[in-house]
Amino acid sequence: MPPKPFPQLSTDQENDLKLNTEQWALTNGLVMYPPNFDLHQVNVAPITLFPTPIPKTSFEQAIKVQKLYNELYINLITKRKDWLIDILQSLAEFDPDFSGKLFDVYQESITDGVLQPLSLGIFRSDYMVDSSEQQIKQIEFNTVSVSFGGLSTKIGQLQSFLNSTGFYDKKYNFRYYDEDELPISSSASDIAQGLADGNYFYNGEVANKDTIILFVVQPNERNCFDQRIIEYALFQEHGIRSFRVTLEDVDQMITKNNDKLYVKSTMDEISVVYYRSGYGPGDYDSNPTKTWNARLFLEKSQAIKCPSILTQLSGSKKIQQLLTNESVIKQTLPNIDDEELLSLLSTFVRILPFDDTEQGQEAAKLAFEKPENFVLKPQREGGGNNIYKQDIPAFLNKISKKDWGAYILMELINPETYRNKILRNGQTYHENIVSELGVFGTIVFDEQAGAIKSNKNAGWLLRSKFETSDEGGVAAGFGCVDNVYLY
Repeated sequence: MPPKPFPQLSTDQENDLKLNTEQWALTNGLVMYPPNFDLHQVNVAPITLFPTPIPKTSFEQAIKVQKLYNELYINLITKRKDWLIDILQSLAEFDPDFSGKLFDVYQESITDGVLQPLSLGIFRSDYMVDSSEQQIKQIEFNTVSVSFGGLSTKIGQLQSFLNSTGFYDKKYNFRYYDEDELPISSSASDIAQGLADGNYFYNGEVANKDTIILFVVQPNERNCFDQRIIEYALFQEHGIRSFRVTLEDVDQMITKNNDKLYVKSTMDEISVVYYRSGYGPGDYDSNPTKTWNARLFLEKSQAIKCPSILTQLSGSKKIQQLLTNESVIKQTLPNIDDEELLSLLSTFVRILPFDDTEQGQEAAKLAFEKPENFVLKPQREGGGNNIYKQDIPAFLNKISKKDWGAYILMELINPETYRNKILRNGQTYHENIVSELGVFGTIVFDEQAGAIKSNKNAGWLLRSKFETSDEGGVAAGFGCVDNVYLY
């Protein structure tokens, strides 16, 4: 059955809807700082006025498979570490200024032994629903600094409020959507729970409100409210405090005693180092010596890292490409049953390497003969780094052929488009949009012994963007925060 059409409102009704949307968002923290902001200035975060349709079966499959994805990546780190490290060493040669430096920090951090075997993952697996198959297809698996868990809960609450109070109904202020058609993501609370789990296991499986979570953030972070929502949930629901620091300020604000981390000004002991920074080379560029030393200083401590260096590097696109191989999955998850295996395999699109293998030769051929079907991705997190479609041949010709190995060639997904309305900087845009469904998960595990202490789903995020835009990052200015309408 097709989804309901978007609500059709009069001009006055839509103006009223927009007013209530903006004021609810400002009242409840669905906001971001604008570029070049003063601290007292905020904008409503880029959002859709209406929820966007997602097939219920696709949504449920993405939720169902998340814990299996968590386990897949953790087993890769813990049970196939030598294989993983060999791959990461080769990737480091292609990207010495970032992946290579991360790998150097990892190696240096373990020279005197592993101080903290426990690790915390807060992950997000991103999908589009392929229009031809009506099947979720994975875009990427994010292992570091996954964002919008806070704002995802807020947009769900906003659109549920607008629906329940009649702003989507043209005539009688009735609900336009049934209540179960507009679920609200629990990601703000669930990610806070993941951090609380890290705190719990750091303290020997004892609830402890005296140790704190260190948020490592970017200077002048425009998306700090998304992070603050999680910080406040962590305190309100678990009584655990947090402290924010940039990589640039770690040496001034954080100290170490017997390999434990403390905040200098208060001597609060740090249980978990939670990175909302450090995922791209730009986070280290302001003062490379200081920032890279700070990463090593934090890594070489007894605090649980979220993520550890090895966990962060496991999210590289080369690893994603290798994990689409059925035999690699079976080696990494030896106890996987047939149903679970099929559920993973069904989420993959073709991903090809640029190497000397038969697949690599095919990738080189397809990149020039059928570039319109592919995206070229480097081994880095964050928006704005990908090369799309017809731009691929010129880009490959521009760089040395020996550097092609730093990229993977990924088949493009063909998602459904919907003509929703996006609210950005006070303007309303009525455009065709495409959407990405991100599913969060948290996991605490022992990197040395391989034991998984907890493995949980942690809500979801829907991001949408203009159909004409290749990139989808909200903070980068490409997309907006949306919510699902399940049909």
